[in-house]
Amino acid sequence: MKFTQARSSFKLGLAAGAAALALIAGPAVAKEPIKIGSFLSVTGGASFLGDPEKKTLELYVDKINADGGVLGRKLKLISYDSAGSAEKARTFAKRLIDEDKVDVIIGGSTTGETMAVIPLVEAAHIPFISLAGAVVITEPVKKWVFKTPQTDRMACERTFVDMKALHLTKIALISGNGGFDKSMRAQCLDVAKNYGIQVIADETYGDKDTDMTAQLTKIKNTPGVQAVLNAGFGAPPAIVTKNYRQLGITVPLYQSFGVASKEYIKLSGGAAEGVRLAAGALLVADSLPKSDPQRAVLVAYKHEYESHYKSSVATFGGHAWDGLMLYVNAVKKAGTTDKAKVRDAIEATHGFVGIDGVFNMSPTDHMGLNLSAFRMLEIKNGDWTLVK
Repeated sequence: MKFTQARSSFKLGLAAGAAALALIAGPAVAKEPIKIGSFLSVTGGASFLGDPEKKTLELYVDKINADGGVLGRKLKLISYDSAGSAEKARTFAKRLIDEDKVDVIIGGSTTGETMAVIPLVEAAHIPFISLAGAVVITEPVKKWVFKTPQTDRMACERTFVDMKALHLTKIALISGNGGFDKSMRAQCLDVAKNYGIQVIADETYGDKDTDMTAQLTKIKNTPGVQAVLNAGFGAPPAIVTKNYRQLGITVPLYQSFGVASKEYIKLSGGAAEGVRLAAGALLVADSLPKSDPQRAVLVAYKHEYESHYKSSVATFGGHAWDGLMLYVNAVKKAGTTDKAKVRDAIEATHGFVGIDGVFNMSPTDHMGLNLSAFRMLEIKNGDWTLVK
């Protein structure tokens, strides 16, 4: 009898101990942070992209944590500076997956960086939301890959709609040799005929070039050119803009959404006056009518970012806001951070009002935006204005 009682007491003691350990361990497990991995071009030639992207992620991770986190868990941002290098992007993506054990990767400031890591995230079965613009990122669809910016093809199409409305049908292209530049050039050449646009001159430059006078002189001397479209991003488009004015070219100059920040205007100076481009609505948020579904989101982000960092917003930071919020929204809908379930929830996103537009994703569309996500902007008096 005593032996039986002793054995029962021992079992009760084990059970009590296990319960106590569960009480101790339970909250610890619940408090494990949700790890947001990122690699961005914070320094280098594409820093105008990566810097506002990183700042946006930092600002809103802190803001979400201050509001209690997601599913009762705090977010932890683990970010690396890939400096625009595809090789560094691969290294950091592998580290985020294998060592940091992140729940999602939000990043890839450039197309080159993004394309370099896609095989890694697909093999690892981890949601990846890219912040780069080329259409090849999501076309064809890759199971674990999504993106937030509008595509280069859409930029071509929206620009051609504007040109056609102005009866500009014979144009010249000039573009760089980077991943985004090459992709946008190819997309513009592919869709031009759909809008009755003829590309009668086609020039390229290197990303290290400091003068594009030779290419622009050829364009100037091409009979019949009615407008010029520069498919590029970073410092080169500003050089193109200055050389354009120096040569006295008078036909309209269009740029890509890869220059949609005040930095481009600053680098181009007075030469940017009159330049047009298709871009997201963030740069003209305050000019949007109150009935616009994006206005409240855009104005709030613009105010929060500029108040916190004392600097102007750029559309690129908006890409990061969309990436983070799409993930957070998916986690809430899935009720878990399980990667497969979150991936499914991202893919099922519908009617999500973001910075880049209203997202409606599907199994055949991992971006979820249409041409309404682009507005035509024009630089007047050294600032962005909405073309009515």
